[in-house]
Amino acid sequence: MTEQTERSLDGPTRPAPVGRIVSPRPLGEVRVWPDTFADRLTAPLPGVRGMSRLAYERAVRPDAEGLRGVGRLPYAPEPLPDTDAGTTTVTWVGHASWIVRTGGLTILTDPVWSRRILGTPARITPVGVRWEDLPTVDAVVISHNHYDHLDAPTLRRLPPNTPLFVPAGLGRWFRRRRFSCVTELDWWESAVLNGVRFDFVPSHHWSKRTLTDTCRSLWGGWIINGIGGADGQRVYFAGDSGYGHWFTEIGRRHPGIDLALLPIGAYEPRWWLGDVHTDPEEAVQAYEDLGARAMAPMHWATFLLSAEPVLEPLTRLRAAWQRAGHPREHLWDLPIGGSRVLDGARTPHSPQPPQGISG
Repeated sequence: MTEQTERSLDGPTRPAPVGRIVSPRPLGEVRVWPDTFADRLTAPLPGVRGMSRLAYERAVRPDAEGLRGVGRLPYAPEPLPDTDAGTTTVTWVGHASWIVRTGGLTILTDPVWSRRILGTPARITPVGVRWEDLPTVDAVVISHNHYDHLDAPTLRRLPPNTPLFVPAGLGRWFRRRRFSCVTELDWWESAVLNGVRFDFVPSHHWSKRTLTDTCRSLWGGWIINGIGGADGQRVYFAGDSGYGHWFTEIGRRHPGIDLALLPIGAYEPRWWLGDVHTDPEEAVQAYEDLGARAMAPMHWATFLLSAEPVLEPLTRLRAAWQRAGHPREHLWDLPIGGSRVLDGARTPHSPQPPQGISG
């Protein structure tokens, strides 16, 4: 059982003492939250000076040389693998969107099936799985409210009774859109759906969707525990995050992660994005901190969100992986549309102490 937060009947939740065992939250519970989660930030938000520098340097998209690799981005859609209640499979749809099938459920992470999101050029690779080819969606997890992770046109395709697991403070957004089973969680809290456990865990990021809602909702990642709850296969979906101490803490509280879905793209320039997006080398370090058995990269090859060349994230990731001496078969660098099946072996590597990584 993971460490979570105490329930409060008369106001927002507060952190539970370390070691306190707290039961899962009820599905669809309507809760009261603070007006801001800015106290959870682990780095200052971008200011006017930084935005001015970014505009001056024009370092928001790859240059012509960096775009030459678009035609070689990994895209190989294939039929979804057969699965049953005792099997866990993952399929990369693109960016941070995954189909996780575990414990008999089909779960979507940060689903974005739209061709374009606000403020960004159209996607540079197609969606890996057509919407009409999806099995019935049993649940959705959302990491935070940025437009490349929370896509209203995609969510409108879902039935309004679809169970949604979202960060604290974001439930109102979904209920206004007539979703009827929205479960908001604080960091270290959990909820259970049909035997599958969803744990919300911290990340080094932030939230903003409009000019007036900065940090009004929380941000984080998810541990999805398959058949048998906490004793089943464990998939960690990081959402968006910079590198920092939370990865070690997540690994400590959730030992035995079978697969870590970690972001590797949208990292240049580092002075602008280093606090909120891991680069490939930091993603390998995060994998080590988590003590995960395998890693699958994401958050690249889909949208042009930053200035690094489009093929660079995977090239750097593979080089960092080799330098670290990790088994090649534990790096699941899937193409968009590709799938993998988790086997039953539970042999995570031993976490290594964090090391300094240059950005």
